[in-house]
Amino acid sequence: MTVAEAIYAVGMVAVASMAGAAVLEAGRKSFDMFGMVVIGMAGALGGGTVRDLLLDRTVFWVADVVYVWVSVVAAVGTFFAARLWRLPAAIFVWPDALGLALFGVLGTRTALLLGVDALIAAMMGVITGVMGGVIRDVLCNEEPLVFQGPLYATNALVGTLLYTQLREMPWPPGYAETLCGLLIFFLRALSLKQGWELPRFRSRG
Repeated sequence: MTVAEAIYAVGMVAVASMAGAAVLEAGRKSFDMFGMVVIGMAGALGGGTVRDLLLDRTVFWVADVVYVWVSVVAAVGTFFAARLWRLPAAIFVWPDALGLALFGVLGTRTALLLGVDALIAAMMGVITGVMGGVIRDVLCNEEPLVFQGPLYATNALVGTLLYTQLREMPWPPGYAETLCGLLIFFLRALSLKQGWELPRFRSRG
């Protein structure tokens, strides 16, 4: 398998992870199957869509419809799996963390290949990783997960900033992507376990 093929496969895993996570997170809303597919697609494709619009490039799932099909299949599969088996309420956080890690690195890589500044590329990686979840939560009439609770977007930013630097070093193909993806995933896992949070806004008024 070539590096390009491996990256393409990782992108599909990220889409499937985010679609499944979106359906599980929206499960308490009792939407019908069509509603869940829409939520799954929004969670899986929303971040990359915003990134591509900001970078003025063809939206990735418009260029390759396979991404759409993967998100639909993952959403439908998760919908029926939840009907057949009792799934823990918090199970969505792990595919969500996986999607955050994969999308964060892939989004940054996409931006770097277009020649943008490293900081902007890191921001595009964060947008790719978190914006789908924001859209998902807005559609579910929930406060976006990214704005509350254990560290989320911050973990992605640490990993994407590191990736912009490691990618310039003479590592073997895929090394920087793997290392930074694992960093984002484990930072998210530790944040959940330890309850790490940023200071919250409080007014003395």
